[in-house]
Amino acid sequence: MLADEQPGSKQIEVLRAMSGQERLRVAERLYWSAREMKAAGLRAQHPDWPETLVEVEVRRIFSNAGR
Repeated sequence: MLADEQPGSKQIEVLRAMSGQERLRVAERLYWSAREMKAAGLRAQHPDWPETLVEVEVRRIFSNAGR
């Protein structure tokens, strides 16, 4: 992690106060937000692409993440 990505003490406190289920919901929302941002970026870079191609590319990118 970069220095500015380190969680602050308040963030840690809030996360520790959450149940596991709440943390999982937050992680899920972050995941879907990241997919939406990637799709928006692809649409901006490739305005001529049909939505189906954007969706396929987002799926491909996320399925290969971490490899």
